[in-house]
Amino acid sequence: MATLTKQQIGSILAKQGILIAFALFMIAFALGNPKFLTVDNLFSVVRSSAILGVMALGVTFVVISGNLDLSVGSMMSFSTIVVLDLHDKIGPFLAIPAMFLMTLALGGLIGFLVGYLKLNSLIVTLGMLSAIHGLTLTYSGGQNMDIADKEGTWFSVFGQGTALGIPVPILIFAGLAALLGLVLAKTPFGRKVYAVGGNGTAATFSGIRRARTVFTCYLMSAGCVATAGLIQASRSLGSQNTVGQGLELEVLAAVILGGASLLGGSGTVFKTVIGVLILGFIQNGLLLIGLQFYVQFVVTWVIIILAVWLDVAAKRGKLWSPIA
Repeated sequence: MATLTKQQIGSILAKQGILIAFALFMIAFALGNPKFLTVDNLFSVVRSSAILGVMALGVTFVVISGNLDLSVGSMMSFSTIVVLDLHDKIGPFLAIPAMFLMTLALGGLIGFLVGYLKLNSLIVTLGMLSAIHGLTLTYSGGQNMDIADKEGTWFSVFGQGTALGIPVPILIFAGLAALLGLVLAKTPFGRKVYAVGGNGTAATFSGIRRARTVFTCYLMSAGCVATAGLIQASRSLGSQNTVGQGLELEVLAAVILGGASLLGGSGTVFKTVIGVLILGFIQNGLLLIGLQFYVQFVVTWVIIILAVWLDVAAKRGKLWSPIA
């Protein structure tokens, strides 16, 4: 009977460690609370993960292109507040496209700074995180937003509605995942994203317009954030102006968990969806076994560190650095 060597075990853990850990977590949570694997709970987890998932879909393109986007949390707060405010002023039919245009403008600004001016994406988006938060507070006057007539609006359909027995947020998440998955895997633009993230210089010399590709990735990310803001606003019909605070780290954790490399050039939309579900089920399981919600923040940090470690390990085929 063949036995695995230490090197083979290390290679397996480096490439599949997250999935193995997820399976162990699922087994532990199922044993800890029988409600964990019920249909109602599974639907609840996927529905609550939809907002994070929609944001992660757009950030996947940004990360594969070799960049980062830490502004998505603040941008989601902005889009949520704007659409709620405009709902009562100009009506939902105009409020929704107006919010999308304003959010896309922010994404376009980031894309211009990173793509055309070639500024560091970490610095730009970290600065925009603070700037957009300030913009949101200025726009709202520091106040939370609520729709006046919550019973008489159809706006709630995006966050509270169902179709064929399936919650609308899940359908939006699944539909966007399918669409963007095809764009990334089957279109010339998707191949350009991989090329730019894999080797930007080589991509430029091969005739790919790197700046335009990066710019488009940030526009797509902003569009996904606007969609997530729409779902959030529709679900609660009211919101704090910090509703998206901290989500940027959870989004990044989900994307990395799905196998996208922080160095760019690798990752898929399907695996990002898996990363989102891993994060959602782990957080849900922690609550069901009786841990306080704030434990999730520590666990999220551990998951990010573990995912980055395994990402680097997968590149070199070993868990440990050869010079350690």
